[in-house]
Amino acid sequence: MKLHDLAPAPGSKRPRRRVGRGIAGKGGKTAGRGTKGAGARDNTKPGFEGGQLPLTQRIPKLKGFKNPFRVEYAIVNLDALEGMDASRVDPEVLRGVGLVHKRGLVKILGEGSLTRKLDVSAHAFSASARAAIEAAGGTATVLPPPFGHGRPPAKGNALTAR
Repeated sequence: MKLHDLAPAPGSKRPRRRVGRGIAGKGGKTAGRGTKGAGARDNTKPGFEGGQLPLTQRIPKLKGFKNPFRVEYAIVNLDALEGMDASRVDPEVLRGVGLVHKRGLVKILGEGSLTRKLDVSAHAFSASARAAIEAAGGTATVLPPPFGHGRPPAKGNALTAR
């Protein structure tokens, strides 16, 4: 036996049925797909889930997430403190000068330089601001947040809708 003598067993190989070529042979008219329904159609929409509400309609329309427990600070830089004539600085003094709005927490950041001794009280300090204040001979005092230690009270539209 040689390589060209190899052949499949007689009757084991049949040509594939070509459906949808008219009613003369098998597979005419509906071409084996039945009548109507999703199986009879050529294709379905991308994301079609068989009549279930699609994922694109189930997810929220507005993108993003608003953290109801976010803590926002009014920031004050060291160069703004340098320009002040007070030796003791706290949120009330900053509000009186107009650097900070009437409500909110105050955070001191290290932009600029400090050449004189200041006693600064705020709700938060950056590491560079604390180092610069203490290097100039002053003190940096952290004030407790008004909502106590832990998580601030939640705020947002989701809470007022109830």
